[in-house]
Amino acid sequence: MMQIKVLFFGATRDLTGLQQDLTEFPEGANLDALWGRYAARFPRLNDLSGALVLAVNQEIADRARALKDGDEVAFLPPVSGGSNSDFFLLTHSPIPTADLVRQQMASEDGAVVVFEGVVRNNSRGRKTLYLEYEAYEPMAIRKMEEIGAEVRRKFEIDHIGMMHRLGRLEIGETSVAIIVTSAHRGPAFGACQFAIERLKQIVPIWKKEYFEDGSVWAEGSVDRMIGRSGE
Repeated sequence: MMQIKVLFFGATRDLTGLQQDLTEFPEGANLDALWGRYAARFPRLNDLSGALVLAVNQEIADRARALKDGDEVAFLPPVSGGSNSDFFLLTHSPIPTADLVRQQMASEDGAVVVFEGVVRNNSRGRKTLYLEYEAYEPMAIRKMEEIGAEVRRKFEIDHIGMMHRLGRLEIGETSVAIIVTSAHRGPAFGACQFAIERLKQIVPIWKKEYFEDGSVWAEGSVDRMIGRSGE
């Protein structure tokens, strides 16, 4: 058996009456099984299931993630300051896009548009081995929130979420995910494209590309460095 520490925030704390709990769980069990245990113990948690994000050791995690002895799991309802299930996050773990889409979607939505930036195996004619991303994290989150506010002013959408990966990424992994929901497809497509272009312009995240014969920091535009809108 393994011991897992579970933390409850916001509405999940009210529904369970717990701030934290220490539970024993079978070796090799995954995050979804742990969620199922608490949802069965506290049935009202099921009302929040579609809006919750789960984190393991302070990193957003896919529900299929296998747990280890000593892991800390957090049940995270939508944060205050956003609009319903809007989110703007950085992570060092793989981005759980499918879980984030479930968090965003609501019964009134007629469209969901998902953009994923994926690490490719080449850049400017050179074979890419892997990438590394770093960020000025507090400012990056604030700028992502600003983009969310811009999107809401320009497009008739229901929800927007943005998550960017940091650290080392292998070929084929998702570096950034943007999810927009709306009643109609036009605003969702427009908002998603606008959001990724603005992210590249003003969010302080840097990419280092590793090749067989060396590495290089990817250069951004002058507009990005001084925070102006691009063409």
